[in-house]
Amino acid sequence: MLAPFLIMLREGLEAALIVGIIASYLRQTGRSAFLPAVWVGVLLAVALSLFAGSAVLLLGQEFPQKTQELFEAIVGLVAVAVLSWMVFWMRGAARSMRAQLHESVDAAFAGTGQGAAWALVGMAFFAVAREGLESVFFLLAIFQQSTGMAVPLGALAGLGVAVLLGLGIYWGGLRLNLQKFFRWTGLLILLVAAGLLSGVVRNLHEAGLWNLWQERVYDWSGILPNASVAGTVLSGLLGYHESPTWGELAVWLLYLLPALGLFFWPEASRRAPAAQEHS
Repeated sequence: MLAPFLIMLREGLEAALIVGIIASYLRQTGRSAFLPAVWVGVLLAVALSLFAGSAVLLLGQEFPQKTQELFEAIVGLVAVAVLSWMVFWMRGAARSMRAQLHESVDAAFAGTGQGAAWALVGMAFFAVAREGLESVFFLLAIFQQSTGMAVPLGALAGLGVAVLLGLGIYWGGLRLNLQKFFRWTGLLILLVAAGLLSGVVRNLHEAGLWNLWQERVYDWSGILPNASVAGTVLSGLLGYHESPTWGELAVWLLYLLPALGLFFWPEASRRAPAAQEHS
């Protein structure tokens, strides 16, 4: 439940921040009459995300067992790739996001009023659709590795909290340290991504495509089973499995260690070589 809650909280808040910045700037600059165009874009993006999620879910159910395992592995790989990109992209984009959105709104109003309305629809649509489609792959990957109502309930709870936080930020009564928020949630999401990647190895084995290092590292099914409360929490956040194989553990470490190294590598050090190249 914690993993879908965390992912939907972060994804939902990113979308809410972008829409909130656009809406606030329209209100501040006396263009409130164009706010309905923003909400149209949001609704269209939500509809697209729901349609895409339903289509992918139905498509996967039509496959035979081994093909379905391969399909789940592909969904998991896409989810890990997008999760990783999202975490590192947000580190660099957060600082300039507000200024870039304000410039885009001003550019939209450089033409006619009708053109501005369509531009605002597009801005809101692409911002929310990107977060929504990312969420589709994350949730599908988690749904495939979990059962019961905990996952959908966690996702709905995360989305609900994100909407409330977004409304609080939009109306100006709520102040969050967004840099710390995205930093700590980014760290947790990298752990979730590592767990998804180890699940991909299991899917590939079930599909008959991965048969290396299948010896069990340990078997804690009698001590800390996945179905227990602690096992569920650790599975959602760390990708814990009660009896992992050496292949799953190796993939988990090969992803997580470099990802954490890049994540904690100071940004100033990463920007310095780029600045020297342009000088």
